[in-house]
Amino acid sequence: MRDHESGFGIRGMLVNMVFPRRCPVCDDIVPMGEGLICNRCRTKPQYITEPRCRRCGKQLMGDSREFCHDCMQRRHVYDYGYALYDYQSMKKSIYRFKYRKRCEYAAFYAKDIYERLSNEIELMGADSIIPIPVHTARKRSRGYNQAELVAAELSRLTGIAMHEKLVKRVRKTVPQKELTTQERQNNLKKAFNISTNVVKLNKVILVDDIYTTGSTVDAVAMELKRHGVKSVYFIALCIGEGM
Repeated sequence: MRDHESGFGIRGMLVNMVFPRRCPVCDDIVPMGEGLICNRCRTKPQYITEPRCRRCGKQLMGDSREFCHDCMQRRHVYDYGYALYDYQSMKKSIYRFKYRKRCEYAAFYAKDIYERLSNEIELMGADSIIPIPVHTARKRSRGYNQAELVAAELSRLTGIAMHEKLVKRVRKTVPQKELTTQERQNNLKKAFNISTNVVKLNKVILVDDIYTTGSTVDAVAMELKRHGVKSVYFIALCIGEGM
């Protein structure tokens, strides 16, 4: 098994001895040899499975509809996307990853995406992976962009180039979780800008940690399509329940 598949090559052993890897679910130190997640937590993440919304990827409660209630009520700029986990099952993990500097979780998240959504990613036929950017001030205070960490790992696994500098967040917006759907849309107006040195891309995959209403993905997709990108997809780590 290759190092990137097991997460535990010779180099990984040495790093793990100095900086023990923590389990992305329980946050305890992963026993040596168990890989990226401890054995007792392997069944704890709740994955989004079929039936799911054909637009945003939310878990549907029945198979009589193609779209969730939210996607039937509003049109999105992005084409479609997928989420990996049900938010409730991984919200503590995502919080530590985002605010407690558990950057090592990114390798587990990306590997999980690759193993469970590789067919979907292949069908997208994307020529670029783009992480949803954070404002420079927020990245400076946090020390990293969590979406960029996952995107970098996913790029390495899939071979799809990452363009992390193509989209910039030029407005420091209020956190989306504090706003209503309409406020989210207004909050993101003119929040993103495309680099003048734009790469001619046809299809792109946006990567983010949490999908709520899709306002952020839509705002970035709008700018990308204004600059000639034909199709914009997304992959999020977590998403809420559908209807």
